[in-house]
Amino acid sequence: MARHHRDLMFCRQLPGIAVGSLCEKCDGKCIICDSLVQPEKPVHICDECNFGSHQGRCIVCNGKGVSDAHYCRECTRLEKDRDGCPKIVNIGSARASLFYERKKYGERKDT
Repeated sequence: MARHHRDLMFCRQLPGIAVGSLCEKCDGKCIICDSLVQPEKPVHICDECNFGSHQGRCIVCNGKGVSDAHYCRECTRLEKDRDGCPKIVNIGSARASLFYERKKYGERKDT
């Protein structure tokens, strides 16, 4: 997901023992490269990303978690599974910035 959208950021803290979840829409995808082939290693997330209301939520879109998240074989071989917690922290900061920028200058979105 974050490979295609440059404004999405990963948490990247030290992962704990909790296994990340994916929703129905994101089910079967690798967290790093979005491939749908050869799930190999389960995704572990940090304790902060698995605390309170975030427990059991999708790592990518924060929806209701249905299945466990896995890294694909290629990301495991390239050791991208060791970069830290892969939970996406900010969703669409560029979109939010655009909203406030338009509000600042008084522009309206034409419908």
